[in-house]
Amino acid sequence: MRRTGWVELPTEELLEVRLCDLDLGIAGSPLEPRLEELYGELRAAGLGFRPNVWLSTDWFAPEGVPGFAIPFYLAHPRLARLERQQMFQVEGGDRRWCMQLLRHETGHAIDCAHRLHYRRAWREHFGRASAPYRATYVPDPDSRRFVHNLPDFYAQSHPLEDFAETFAVWLRPGARWRTRYVDWPALRKLVYVDALMAELADHRPAVRSRERTDSLPTVRMTLREYYRRKQAHYGREDFSGYDRDLRRLFSDDPSRWRRKSAAAFLRERRSHLRRGVAQWTGQHRYVVDEVLKGMIQRSRELGLRVSGSEREAGEGAAALVTLHATRIARMRHREYFR
Repeated sequence: MRRTGWVELPTEELLEVRLCDLDLGIAGSPLEPRLEELYGELRAAGLGFRPNVWLSTDWFAPEGVPGFAIPFYLAHPRLARLERQQMFQVEGGDRRWCMQLLRHETGHAIDCAHRLHYRRAWREHFGRASAPYRATYVPDPDSRRFVHNLPDFYAQSHPLEDFAETFAVWLRPGARWRTRYVDWPALRKLVYVDALMAELADHRPAVRSRERTDSLPTVRMTLREYYRRKQAHYGREDFSGYDRDLRRLFSDDPSRWRRKSAAAFLRERRSHLRRGVAQWTGQHRYVVDEVLKGMIQRSRELGLRVSGSEREAGEGAAALVTLHATRIARMRHREYFR
């Protein structure tokens, strides 16, 4: 029987619980039906492959392991609520998003299991898997060379991600990818994956490691430390870098002292802007909120006021938050909490 005495703890006490003491498992959790759905999709596609799956601190597929980790907070509703409280969103928290991520990570796992990226044809379609991951990448939203599965045009970030995203689109039931991507160069990759998976249907994987990197029982940090690291990862920066843009949007003219302060204006719209910009850009809500926090702080310190109509100010604020949130997201490295 699993120990879940922490479920009823107040948030401040729950944050002192170590991850290894959560005693979580996939069986019986909200993740179990999602994984069964994934396995059903693999069967329907003619694949006998089943990825090695475990709970850890994030979504990640370690090099050399034909499987992937799923973040622990998806295994219990109380932890999902804590994640939302701390980070403003739950990555993979609804069925559609979770399945997109599961298919993507399965793409990494099957690539590893069959060493697909060593094939010449794979390299001809996706590039070299040995290419370094860039600290930043600037996607082209209009490019038709890549499929769309995860947000932020993630397929453009690296050849391995391009393959995983292509596999995810190929695997999704009812995707109608031959129609959706007709006349796109990305269709050539999908056709290649379709033929490649048909070839693998009767092949046993070359790599069958059951290693579970950073599995939850080995992670001794508390939830408080986990969120401290995660929040730092998603970024605090020098807020003074917003000054020029804020002065263009708002006014520091003393004659405007009767107008609403820019800080108050942004605070009133913080939740709406955070949700809207994150949804439109695909950026993590915590990143968007950090930008808003900085804009509010600098607006207050600069004594800025709303100068034009509130509608114009709202549109301008959305544009600024989008600009800076996207810039920050592209600057950060993807890390895992070890």
